[in-house]
Amino acid sequence: MATRRASMADVARLAGVSAQTVSRVSNGEPNVVDTTRETVLRAMAELGYRPNSAARALKRGAFRAIGVITFTLATTGNVRTLEGIVASAAAQDHAVTLIPVDAPTQDAVRGAFTRAGELAVDAVIAIMETHLVGDAPAFFPPGVKVVVADSDDAGDRHPVVDTDQRAGARAAVEHLLGLGHATVHHVAGPEHSYAAQRRRDAWRATLEAAGRPVPGVLHGDWSPESGYALGLRLAEDPSCTAVFAANDQMALGILRAMHDRGRRVPDEVSVVGFDDVPEAASFIPPLTTIRQDFEQIGALCVERVLGQVRGDGPATGTTLVPTELVVRESTAPHRG
Repeated sequence: MATRRASMADVARLAGVSAQTVSRVSNGEPNVVDTTRETVLRAMAELGYRPNSAARALKRGAFRAIGVITFTLATTGNVRTLEGIVASAAAQDHAVTLIPVDAPTQDAVRGAFTRAGELAVDAVIAIMETHLVGDAPAFFPPGVKVVVADSDDAGDRHPVVDTDQRAGARAAVEHLLGLGHATVHHVAGPEHSYAAQRRRDAWRATLEAAGRPVPGVLHGDWSPESGYALGLRLAEDPSCTAVFAANDQMALGILRAMHDRGRRVPDEVSVVGFDDVPEAASFIPPLTTIRQDFEQIGALCVERVLGQVRGDGPATGTTLVPTELVVRESTAPHRG
């Protein structure tokens, strides 16, 4: 025979208080005397009582949970954005439920939103860092409270929060040109990535605006291994004296490739990355890079989506978080 689950009434009887007082303690409300709260908590522990979160959510009209849809956690940007979302949500007494998408397709995104509804979340933050197959705009069911991070220009349809990718890439290229380099080679991220596309376009536009030659772009996959393979190709080109890598991991591979081919950084080749991962200052040499404020991105995503839940947040519009050029020892004036 199954054991009956302890109820709120059972806790109230054991603690010698009203069911209303047990409810206030369960909900973490402040208007309970400390000694009474401790008595109720002891009774809960003794009986093994667990509050019914679904019932409480129905009563107050919210689950205090945010769903986060993402295609991958293999990239620095996604992981650190998720960290920022979790920290900001926790500070506002909200849980985060991760909803992975196994393929960049419309059906997979639709399925993720269906799971979000089943998991009882109040709103969704979608980290849409990659184009969907066929380049179709992502389908978000009508009526769902959603904020998009790291996406295309969807601000006319949903609130979007993103790093100012273009300004960051422009700062990287201008820094290298300012050091006297004739042009800047670029190791870009995957072609299907929105962030990689913006950084690549800004790199090209900055060179063109300065009247400099635009070398052929090389596409990696964000990994140090791809940076190394492409760095070996750049190391064989004597005209290559400056490289802008679309992320720090590929920059790390480029640094190793230059070392293995006997091209000194920064004496012969200057290298700039993007992200400012915690290890960037410990690369050899320490990496000049573009810092992204992932904590701010996560906080703004949570602020925007909870604003929709409250009914006082914007339904559309793009917010760009500024970047910062961090100059270290991997760049130096051109000595040619």
